[in-house]
Amino acid sequence: MSRTSRGPLRAWRDALVAVVAGFAAMAAVSAAGLACAGAADLPGGAFPRVVAAVVVLAVGGSVEVTGGAGFLADADASLSVLPLSVSLAGALMAGSLFLHPLHNRAVARPRELLAHGVPVVLLWLLALTGTALLARQSFAVSTGDSPIGDLAEIFDAAPTVGFRAAVPATLFFGLLWILGLLLVALLVSRRAPLPARLVRFHTAVRPAAFATVALLLAYVALGVVVGLVVAATRGHADRTLAVMLLGLPNLAWLGLTLGFGGAWDGRVEGPFGLPVPQVLDAVLRASGSGASADTSSVDVAALAEHEAWVWWLVPLAAVLLLATGFLTAVRSPAHVRPWQHALHLGAAFGLAVLAVCLLVSMEARFGLSLLGLGDVSGLGGTVELRAVLWRTVGLALLWGALAGFLGGLLARPIHRRGLVEPPSAATGR
Repeated sequence: MSRTSRGPLRAWRDALVAVVAGFAAMAAVSAAGLACAGAADLPGGAFPRVVAAVVVLAVGGSVEVTGGAGFLADADASLSVLPLSVSLAGALMAGSLFLHPLHNRAVARPRELLAHGVPVVLLWLLALTGTALLARQSFAVSTGDSPIGDLAEIFDAAPTVGFRAAVPATLFFGLLWILGLLLVALLVSRRAPLPARLVRFHTAVRPAAFATVALLLAYVALGVVVGLVVAATRGHADRTLAVMLLGLPNLAWLGLTLGFGGAWDGRVEGPFGLPVPQVLDAVLRASGSGASADTSSVDVAALAEHEAWVWWLVPLAAVLLLATGFLTAVRSPAHVRPWQHALHLGAAFGLAVLAVCLLVSMEARFGLSLLGLGDVSGLGGTVELRAVLWRTVGLALLWGALAGFLGGLLARPIHRRGLVEPPSAATGR
């Protein structure tokens, strides 16, 4: 086989490895999280289908919730949430394996990058299609002592609720997800090649992008430590581990935005809510202090009214952001000035926080109406959480710029690439 023919085959092989590993990582994390949540005992062999649904949600896909009880009742439900622990596992695995074959030189032609990226995208969409087709199931709903339960027994019309992935929407958002992942992977990696025309942007983009991603991962690592301590000391270990395996970045990155002064609006109504932390659930159930009479405002001050330890999020954000600015400067050539670091990190951190706000936002609704007369008491619920974008992203830009400037000043004594040593006395003689 010629070297020309081996090139495309190797690209498809590498892409297959990256895609399979990415989906395997997401399936493993989602299965572990659902098992801790008790989903392994679902009837009818539904567990693999629920795992598939979580994987679909993790890559931005859409899962439709349906239900009813014949002519007696209808279910009205919607779900918009990303299990970011699952998303992060797949992103780290697929992204690192995508970059591995490219770590050989600084410059690559656009056609070569496309030859490596296109197979990943196509195989990703193919795997996502199969996962979406698997993600469908129906369950019976327990009504307890409600009126609809008595009628269901009389008319043999037990209420059911089910889910199924919306394949077109899932493929569209899954395409955006994988394209975004490949772009971020190229921006973060120092050793991945770039087209010759883009090499001049290496200094401005890659150090700040790498440091920002490192900051986000540091918050997740801290969340793992805190979660394990909570699971070991406060009981309900299975519930805590389930949240960690399904939505730890959701909470960790929420804590990051709150630490630098960001704010969120939301509400929790009905029997469903946020399992941990309980302080967040308590604030969201307190209506009347947000943008409208039905929402609550979530910031450090509001949370600290229930738990004083929340104030520690502020110095934590300050210290880690300063470390992020220092890391940005250390990975940059020495000729980059502190004000340039401020611009670079301010833009990178602002864009990252905007992405966090969009990814962490969630909305879940479920209601069961009886003969069209309204929701059955105890079976309806609403959970909403959305960022106040102008405040959160605006403060991120300011914090990122300040951290970049101070980090540039702190890194001046550090010997870095591009530093010109002063001439020695012997040279001047």
